[in-house]
Amino acid sequence: MRLLRVIPTVLRQILRSPIRSGLTIVGIAVAMFLFVVVEAMREGVHTATQVQAGDTTLVVYRENRFCPFSSRLPQFYGDRIEQLDGVTDVVPMQIHVSNCRASLDVVTFRGVPRDDFNTAVTGETQIIGGTVDHWQSRGDAAIVGEALAARRGLRVGDRFSAAGLTVYVAGILNTDHPQDRNIAWVHLPFLQEAARRGGTGALVTQFNVLVDDPKQLEAIASDIDALFTHDEHPTATRPERAFVGRAARDIVDLVDFAGVLAWGALAAVFALIANAIVLAVRDRVRDHAVLQTLGFTGPLIGWMVMLEGVIIGLVGGLLGAAAALTTVRVGNFSLTMEGLNMEIAGGWTAPLLGVAAALTLGFLAGVVPAIRLARRDIAASFRAV
Repeated sequence: MRLLRVIPTVLRQILRSPIRSGLTIVGIAVAMFLFVVVEAMREGVHTATQVQAGDTTLVVYRENRFCPFSSRLPQFYGDRIEQLDGVTDVVPMQIHVSNCRASLDVVTFRGVPRDDFNTAVTGETQIIGGTVDHWQSRGDAAIVGEALAARRGLRVGDRFSAAGLTVYVAGILNTDHPQDRNIAWVHLPFLQEAARRGGTGALVTQFNVLVDDPKQLEAIASDIDALFTHDEHPTATRPERAFVGRAARDIVDLVDFAGVLAWGALAAVFALIANAIVLAVRDRVRDHAVLQTLGFTGPLIGWMVMLEGVIIGLVGGLLGAAAALTTVRVGNFSLTMEGLNMEIAGGWTAPLLGVAAALTLGFLAGVVPAIRLARRDIAASFRAV
């Protein structure tokens, strides 16, 4: 209990130097903001690209093609794929994007057959403010992912234009699948005609293939590619998350490099807290001497120094983590490349990690000054005054 009773005294000591303490906390908050945002990016990329044991979706793409504009497959391929053992459903898709390069604000349209929408959308889903029936009743209708709708300020009944297309918003899709939160679902014939590649039954960008056994993903992928090896349009089939990781490998490498910045931010936090504590200890030599005469032991004074580092780190970490979480959630940012989306994760994992890191660094930054101060006797303190 005695260790906790000194908290008000430590807080008063911090507030006695408001400019120095304030600048230190702001510096920590900025560094923690950077750290949390980078970690949120890493978490989002990991979620989007790491194949999981329960995944049951394969993506069939044109071999040696990357951007959706260059991948063209005959739509009748779907009938042949559906006859393979282990395949439960095949959804042909036309992909149209506003920008095929890496960007933070790309609008992706996915065209699917009128009756295949529920099959194409994966995960836990809910249509907000609209219905699938409403979408099916209009040829120019779109069901927009909640992240895209929030980013563009769209509501049911609005019309919006992007990538040369103008569509009517028939519903907002709430889903736990990161790809589906950032796209607009439209009718396949509408998108095929808009892309000037013929009407229904002509060409599509890819097929999403659902399998009945997740353990057979690789085997079925090999069977599909073998089926079209000698055709005019050979295919490359991968699990959906592996397909995202391959297409966005440049973003993955970029995010991994950004991890270096995150470690740099942690080093900056440590340096800021350590510098603040060293300066505080130097300025309070007289105060520490007086405290010792009042019965404060060396270890207790050392604990107060460590506690000061922890409090400064905690306040700065909380401010930076809160600012980062707010920015990510309000902005609904996603990294998009070749029509594939990787959200910057807006969960609590990255902010909690940032606060924990700030606390730990605050504690470690105060260890050496605290040990040195705990070993100093009263006479040495007074001589240093």
